[in-house]
Amino acid sequence: MQEGRYLSDAEFDRGSNAVVIGNDLAEKLFPDARLAVGKEIMSRGKKIRIIGVIKKQGKQMIGGWDFDQSMIVSYQFARGIMNELKADPLIMVQGQDKVSSKALKDDLTGTMRAIHRLTPKKEEDFALNDINDFSDTISSAFAGLNLGGWAIAALSLIVGMFGVANIMFVTVRERTSQIGLKKAVGAKRRVILTEFLLESAFLCIIGGLIGLLLVFLLTQILSKALSFPVFISTGYMVLAIVICIIVGILAGFIPALQAAKMDPVAAIRGK
Repeated sequence: MQEGRYLSDAEFDRGSNAVVIGNDLAEKLFPDARLAVGKEIMSRGKKIRIIGVIKKQGKQMIGGWDFDQSMIVSYQFARGIMNELKADPLIMVQGQDKVSSKALKDDLTGTMRAIHRLTPKKEEDFALNDINDFSDTISSAFAGLNLGGWAIAALSLIVGMFGVANIMFVTVRERTSQIGLKKAVGAKRRVILTEFLLESAFLCIIGGLIGLLLVFLLTQILSKALSFPVFISTGYMVLAIVICIIVGILAGFIPALQAAKMDPVAAIRGK
């Protein structure tokens, strides 16, 4: 609740004209949503007193109710301003903890059939929609997209690996004399190898950080456009950096090994 309160049990029972409205409605009716509490509005010729404003919920992609555009009144009061037989109601049910959606749906089916007095041979004249069914369908669809995304990412990594390897080969060639001088003064093979592997990994890390920055900017744009938060999980960010380090080491291993095996005299002469 952003401001005010919800209806009490007594207000529900006696059909009070109190109402709780959504954030979007409050902002459309008043300059500031917080000013809505205590005001009166007209609905179908009857005055309704606003006692609360729901905190902004945002839109839901899968099922749910748009609370930002809703008005919550008591059942008895709603019957006085609209014909319930023509309202085409939508009933939302939330099960208790540790109750599966399938078990809840089975219980509701039995209850609704009993209320509608349907015999076992009669077909149901109502519909029950489980949000998890739609969620499973969406998940299966996204599974294919995720597989395609991983394939594109793998191809991009391979192309990037060859690019980094090419850069490291050029770097080794340009530093041939420096490598020979280092080996002449006592630098061991593992020192030269480590130096170029670190440089290769550093190049990949810089590229990965630039990529994460671009993705972060994209999430900010999508969050504002879609009215719900889009973010990068910390686990994926860590995974991206780890992959960058591994790719950098693999891409720079052969050039680094080539540099470590150079003959110091030939290297100093630039051969």
